[in-house]
Amino acid sequence: MHISLTPELESKVKQKVASGFYNNASEVIRDALRFWEKNEELVQHMKLQLLRERLAIGADQAEQGKFSAQSVSEIIAEVRNA
Repeated sequence: MHISLTPELESKVKQKVASGFYNNASEVIRDALRFWEKNEELVQHMKLQLLRERLAIGADQAEQGKFSAQSVSEIIAEVRNA
């Protein structure tokens, strides 16, 4: 596989290798991709947690006879944009 990087990104990769923490550019890219994957998992977890919290609040309010003016689709859209 061959990838092209902007000069700025290439410079950052070279700096990481020069720091001695990585042996080569491939290690830097692999580590960055692992970080990206973990970050995506964390963001999804946070969004799911927020949705669960909102649902719990809504369930409690419904049991008390209180209802939100927001629709389910509005709440979901708000969580997706968070």
